[in-house]
Amino acid sequence: MTRQELIDNIRRKRSFLCVGLDTDLRKVPQCVLKEEDPIFAFNRAIIEATAPYCVAYKPNLAFYEAEGVKGLAAFEKTVKYLKEHHPDQMIIADAKRGDIGNTSEMYARTFFDTYGVDALTVAPYMGEDSVTPFISPLPAPPLGECSKTRWVILLALTSNKGSLDFQLTEDKEGERLFEKVIRKSQQWGTPDNMMYVVGATRGELFTDIRRVAPENFLLVPGVGAQGGSLEEVCKYGMTKDCGLIVNSSRAIIYASNGEDFAQRAAEEAKKVQQQMEQLLAKA
Repeated sequence: MTRQELIDNIRRKRSFLCVGLDTDLRKVPQCVLKEEDPIFAFNRAIIEATAPYCVAYKPNLAFYEAEGVKGLAAFEKTVKYLKEHHPDQMIIADAKRGDIGNTSEMYARTFFDTYGVDALTVAPYMGEDSVTPFISPLPAPPLGECSKTRWVILLALTSNKGSLDFQLTEDKEGERLFEKVIRKSQQWGTPDNMMYVVGATRGELFTDIRRVAPENFLLVPGVGAQGGSLEEVCKYGMTKDCGLIVNSSRAIIYASNGEDFAQRAAEEAKKVQQQMEQLLAKA
């Protein structure tokens, strides 16, 4: 998915919602556990219920890896299902990878070539050579086929309590670590292939982020169960192209633990979409 395709989809659906597929077998309804592949069955039902209201899905790899081979198989089936039935949805693998160059190259092959996702979250702590393998130029496509875009989404300013340990620390010139990460990484990618993770609980700090990265899309977790304000995110972070993908996981996918779980998920996603529609119109 290219940047323009993402922007067009946001305008068409009047939404910038991403549904997080943090599928935990300890939390899914009992009726789903009867299925042969309960993780995939749950994901498929959630996708079919919420697809009209969102522009992206974000499977969190930790929830799939915790179930071993069966979990990874369910992840692969989920990605394949989205590509076949909802090709307009951006698929974000929330895996937070990042290592020395040759290892990062293998991670890139895993998620972009083997699984075929659109975007991958990456930890930038190890610097340029650990990030650039994820966004290196792809070979020219065969004649008649469209070129692909690899999106890397760097962790910049997260919403967890522990982020205060490092991300807001300042150097001698007063530049905070998250600002340094964003500023330096602007040399590695462009707004066409690089986004940043910024927690919704950070409020006015979005202004500082936009000073360093005025055009990049931001992936924003923390709205919903974590208490982040969608209005504040939009007030300080929205651009003329929207520039935001706001994720909600638990508040949508676990809206009910009964047989009506998919219907309730759709209702919650629609509520968020309607709020986003108003904010987009206002902007």
